Amino acid sequence: MAPAAPSNRPMSAAERVLLRLDWTVVRRLDGLLQGDYRSLFRGNGVDLAGLREYQPGDDVRYIDWNVTARLATTYVREYNEDREITAWFLLDLSPSVDFGTVATERLKRSVLVDFVGTLARVTSRRGNRVGAILYGDGILQLPAKGGRDQVLHLIDTLDRQPHLERAPLTDLGPLLTKAQHAIRRRSLVFVVSDFIAAPGWERPLSLLNRRHEVVAVRLQDPREMALPNAGTLVMEDSETREQIVVDTGNRRFRERFEAAVKAREEAVAVAFKRAGVEAISLSTEDDLVRAIIRIASLRSRRRRKP
Repeated sequence: MAPAAPSNRPMSAAERVLLRLDWTVVRRLDGLLQGDYRSLFRGNGVDLAGLREYQPGDDVRYIDWNVTARLATTYVREYNEDREITAWFLLDLSPSVDFGTVATERLKRSVLVDFVGTLARVTSRRGNRVGAILYGDGILQLPAKGGRDQVLHLIDTLDRQPHLERAPLTDLGPLLTKAQHAIRRRSLVFVVSDFIAAPGWERPLSLLNRRHEVVAVRLQDPREMALPNAGTLVMEDSETREQIVVDTGNRRFRERFEAAVKAREEAVAVAFKRAGVEAISLSTEDDLVRAIIRIASLRSRRRRKP
């Protein structure tokens, strides 16, 4: 549980968020994972231990291409595991992330804040550092630091970011390219976005994945996936804010919408495959604890690979 704020001043908004997350999410994670986050948020290591011949299933990011070229046999680098890790959050705050159920405040952005706040909390309290690069009205970088104050600073910064009313189609390229240049040491990188973006982001994502361990967290809302039969509605583009009137009672229109969604989902899946990055979906209706357990399982599978 987070320490109580000093009695001579009221809690800040960031402290209230962190206290809520400690009570509703972090305590449940402590129970499910026995409080041992060392295996979940432990580094992959940066100290070279040696080289060995490539075996099927090895991580291709560890191939030493110079040695491979000289010996005409594929070799991979092996590392001594580092128990400390730096976690980076690449955060998409474009207009489409403000979509969701306003009545219950389950916007994709609010889910993003809770997810980042929780992971930053459980990561930093083991002595690790966390940093962030935000994409919205420009690109903002928060240098990686450790401690509770850093978590509060991250939550406060997210809270202060403007909700953009209108924007061109999101281009994640600059965010991913910025991360390539800014993150020097091998890190655990979470790219948190709905990936409603201009094509072409898989290339910089692939380049980032060659140097770091990258986990894509895809924000979603069920209302983006299927239309209810609710009669005539006004639909608004979440990025450009352009509006059209549609008849959701028209079966053919709903079928065309479902076909468009299917095509979009297939394109995104292909892009992740090309980038060599596994994506975990995080819905506005998801239980946050279960989502973090899925990430733990993903990292565990990667570590068990021969």
